[in-house]
Amino acid sequence: MKNLLTSPSKMSLSASESALYQKVLQEVAPLSLNLMAVKINLRPEDFNGWCLELLDVCNSRINKDLMDEIQFKPLKKMTQLLALGVSISQLKMATISPWSLYSEFLQSQATLHALPERLRLLTYVSGLVQSPLGELISEDRLAILGKHHTSHDPKIYNFDVQWFGNTKTAKAFHELLSVNPQALDSAMAEIPATGEVSQAQYGAFINAFIDVMISAGDKPSLAVATRLLAIKRPDQFVVVNSSKLDELCQGLNIAKFKLHDFEGYWLDVIGTIRKTHWYRSEEPSDASEKLLWDNRVILMDLLFWCGEDYAQKSNYLRMLNKPSKVSSASKSTRRSKESATELVDRVLALEDTPDFLKAQRSSIISQVEAGKKIDEVINLLSKIFGH
Repeated sequence: MKNLLTSPSKMSLSASESALYQKVLQEVAPLSLNLMAVKINLRPEDFNGWCLELLDVCNSRINKDLMDEIQFKPLKKMTQLLALGVSISQLKMATISPWSLYSEFLQSQATLHALPERLRLLTYVSGLVQSPLGELISEDRLAILGKHHTSHDPKIYNFDVQWFGNTKTAKAFHELLSVNPQALDSAMAEIPATGEVSQAQYGAFINAFIDVMISAGDKPSLAVATRLLAIKRPDQFVVVNSSKLDELCQGLNIAKFKLHDFEGYWLDVIGTIRKTHWYRSEEPSDASEKLLWDNRVILMDLLFWCGEDYAQKSNYLRMLNKPSKVSSASKSTRRSKESATELVDRVLALEDTPDFLKAQRSSIISQVEAGKKIDEVINLLSKIFGH
């Protein structure tokens, strides 16, 4: 353990990594005896590997039963610092990586970061973002905006719409768009569907976006703006929010800016990303890599550290695995006739849908409109008619 704790002193650390290492050491003293009792077999030679190894020690290998109550505070602080270190070093690595290494890393994070589910979200919304928000049903609109709702039936929305940042706290913003979804259409139209987005196009979007937020009574924020930008052009923008701002700035080696500094985001974050090898590389021909390429900037989200249970926190999985309630007093979420019809027709259009279910279209729509989940309705009808 002693060799592990001192090994970063022999590494070539950046200024931010060196400062973080010193902060970690400050938390080691009250935990020294407990840490020394942990057997260490792996001694990484890079800072990222060192943070990951020591983080695993703190999370799962140190004997917490032998710890005093006063020791849990430094342990928590040390864990937070190491998680920050992982994110910083992985972002730093990405700034110098060619496409092959960057894509390989993204794929290595598939399980931890729910990459397949995230790609299903990105693929789904890619077919929506070119349409005006006012023409979309509420569930699809919320999938773009990043706010989960109980009406997101897992039969159709087989992903958590809140991956890549959510906007659920922007309540006034959502209230405005629920009655006037067209309010944001002019801002979204400023971002082209293809080609590299220019500073003028970005600026036009931001100006229109700020007007919408002010009219809604919400404070214009990069957290909401970059969610919209990255969902429309995942090959051009990454989502920034308060929980990841420190890591992003330190990892990209840029000055920290505030969440309302739209110019700083463009000049420093996007400017730095566009200088990386992986961003400027030629488009791959392999189909699976092409999907990563088309979403390469928004997928920087996978460079940030996450815990082993992170993917299981998906709202999609929670709804999918939620036990159905038998009680007649359980609440249901009514949908509009338009919304219910579109959702049902999508399911009935699936290749494996039997004819007897298609014949029950009107009945299914009525029940979905009343608030029942499509899966529940179909399962019930299958038991009745599916002989």
